Amino acid sequence: MNPIMSKSDAAALVVAARIRRGVTWAEIAGEIGAPVVWTTAALLGQHPMTEEQARRVCEFLGLEEAVAESLRLQPARGADPALMSDPTIYRFAEALSVYGPALKELIHEEFGDGIMSAINFRVDVSRRPDPDGDRVVVTFDGKFLDYRW
Repeated sequence: MNPIMSKSDAAALVVAARIRRGVTWAEIAGEIGAPVVWTTAALLGQHPMTEEQARRVCEFLGLEEAVAESLRLQPARGADPALMSDPTIYRFAEALSVYGPALKELIHEEFGDGIMSAINFRVDVSRRPDPDGDRVVVTFDGKFLDYRW
């Protein structure tokens, strides 16, 4: 019996197949009927897919069953420290280090003592035209969870 393919190896095969076939992440998400950001994160190894989702993605991209098997596994979530050197990812960390304390204060002021869930969570990315250069709009939409003492 062959060992299970790692999520990072499966992700690399998904990315290569997507590029080779000339399809977008949005097209893949449409194929499985799931949000594009969630689908992309799942295919990059951060969420488990259902058997049906994994099968459909692999059929769509022409990938083998070993990839589908890996896509169904529970991930070890979180950022690989090497990813923090990527400029796009680092800018998110930088933005949160600058604005995180203010956002925390504003959340507490508006909602009370608690946190924004990253489990019951939606995220979206879009483009907004601007005369000084297009803007990236990232929306985090998390359920408020109050601390209960």
